[in-house]
Amino acid sequence: MYTLDADGFITSWNAGAEKIKGYAASEILGQHFSRFFTAEDQTKDLPGRMLAAAKAEGRYEAEGWRVRKDGTRFWSSGLVQRVLDGNGVLLGYAKITRDITERVAAHESLLQSERRFRILVDGVTDYAIYMLDPSGIVTNWNAGAQRLKGYAADEIVGQHFSKFYTRDERAKGTPLRVLEAALQNGRYEGEGWRVRKDGSRFWASVVVTPIRNDAGQLEGFAKVTRDITERRVAHEALRQSERQFRLLVSGVTDYALYMLDPNGLVTSWNAGAERIKGYTAEEIIGQHFSRFYTEHDRAAGLPGRALYTATRDGRFETEGHRVRKDGTLFWANVVIDPIRDEQGELIGFAKITRDITDRRDAEIALKQAQAQHAHTQKMDALGQLTGGIVHDFNNLLTVVDSYVRLGKKVGSDPEMKRATESVELALQRGAALTRQLLAFSRKEIARAEVVSLAERVEAVRAMIAGSMRKSVKLVAAVGSEIWQVKVDPSELELGLVNMAFNARDAMPDGGLVTITAENLLLSSDDNAADLQGEFVALRVTDTGIGIAPDVLPQVFEPFFTTKGPEKGTGLGLAQVYGFAQQSGGAVTIHSEVGKGTTVTIYLPRADMGAAAQSAEPDQPASANVVPLRTKGRFAGDQD
Repeated sequence: MYTLDADGFITSWNAGAEKIKGYAASEILGQHFSRFFTAEDQTKDLPGRMLAAAKAEGRYEAEGWRVRKDGTRFWSSGLVQRVLDGNGVLLGYAKITRDITERVAAHESLLQSERRFRILVDGVTDYAIYMLDPSGIVTNWNAGAQRLKGYAADEIVGQHFSKFYTRDERAKGTPLRVLEAALQNGRYEGEGWRVRKDGSRFWASVVVTPIRNDAGQLEGFAKVTRDITERRVAHEALRQSERQFRLLVSGVTDYALYMLDPNGLVTSWNAGAERIKGYTAEEIIGQHFSRFYTEHDRAAGLPGRALYTATRDGRFETEGHRVRKDGTLFWANVVIDPIRDEQGELIGFAKITRDITDRRDAEIALKQAQAQHAHTQKMDALGQLTGGIVHDFNNLLTVVDSYVRLGKKVGSDPEMKRATESVELALQRGAALTRQLLAFSRKEIARAEVVSLAERVEAVRAMIAGSMRKSVKLVAAVGSEIWQVKVDPSELELGLVNMAFNARDAMPDGGLVTITAENLLLSSDDNAADLQGEFVALRVTDTGIGIAPDVLPQVFEPFFTTKGPEKGTGLGLAQVYGFAQQSGGAVTIHSEVGKGTTVTIYLPRADMGAAAQSAEPDQPASANVVPLRTKGRFAGDQD
């Protein structure tokens, strides 16, 4: 606030003037006020015209740029008031100046914003954006509204917006309810059919917002409409596809198809999952999928590793045991795929489980059958080879025996006699070896008799016990209730001795050898020997060092031994194998390293009717001595 004389020179100056314009009173008093104007305004003599107007009209008010002492500009609102004395003579002027730069800038910004908004709204063609008055009359119309609805602005402004609704919606009063809902809730949003100028329909997404002035009074409504017909068609197609997919998944009963969340909790469950695993959807949804694993697999962290692998590699597939609701196990083929959203974020897992127990059992049975067939072929081939070798070997023994007998007749020299006896002892050992090989090759003529296993075991028990070390204990427990069998007694006893001695040798630090027998009714699917009928299982069990799994399939082969040099011929179990096969039975072996071994001979039950009719005299048999000759020939000597 300051004063001017009649010519415009400054005569007073307040603190506000100093703050706004930057001059102290001592600097500006006596100066002409035109120095506050820009050079352009000075050239136009704007200061002089302002004073002239104030003198003539009594006051002058205007806005414009003014200049501070430092040369900066500010937007000023200025008032010039003339001052007269009592006689009406002009004394000067009172001047008030306000710095309204910020207000003007804000106003300009608002105007610019409104201009840009109008351009934006008018330029939008994908959205119908228009205004309604409080009664629903259209008051403005953008290009998008014209494109979507087909009306030009001059056709629709002044019309009621209800004409965009179908006849049924108008009859139900939907347009009015839309405006009422917008007023009540501050906003209305919905979807529905709308009608274009040409009568065609489109599916619209609609937002209606009430507009109020600063006093809170309703001035109208802003309405935004989008044509989402294509999206709705796509959504409906997707919904139908999802429905068909759900029906497909729900109808599958041979596969367990279900979803997991990122933490492994079950979120969906199909009929196949219920059939295979035993849980209903109500029982399992929300539970962790690890409950399908065995306790051992859970302790090993397999469920967590499965999800981690699926997340890392994009897929996880494996086979293993899984647990049903009732606790039974089944062999499962499992596939886990991670599910991600459009941004690649993990939202869960898809899991497919198949019960392949039958297939796995069939594969195992096939492998076992193939292995058994290969083993049988191998043993048969070894038997053929062994039989041929024994035949030639026996012929050689015959020649040697003839010279031994000749030497015994003509030789009286003591040294010659000792030599002959040594050769004769070697012949006996060779004959025993021949008999064992013939038993394996099943080419020896068997002398089968109906015998009591209890009696035969008891007959050799003392001899076997006498050969045991003090640290090895023998227990023979074969009762009289055990069925009789028809076998070669000598081969039976030899087999028992061979098995018992093998058991003894497997326990260098001592242990227990047990001989037992059991009556069995076998079917082909419940025993390793694939036998059917009534059999007696004769078992020799030790608590020794056991046999390694890779060695076990070879133990019945002739000359194969796990003993050290000079400690075994490798024919003991080969003789047992041949004896069991020749007797119409089989032999099996079970062993665990460090826990011991069990050898079981399955012998068919004797036909007691045929045994009662047999009147043949008993033939002498020995468990240790093999006759050198049979009817003038060595055992096994065949044409």
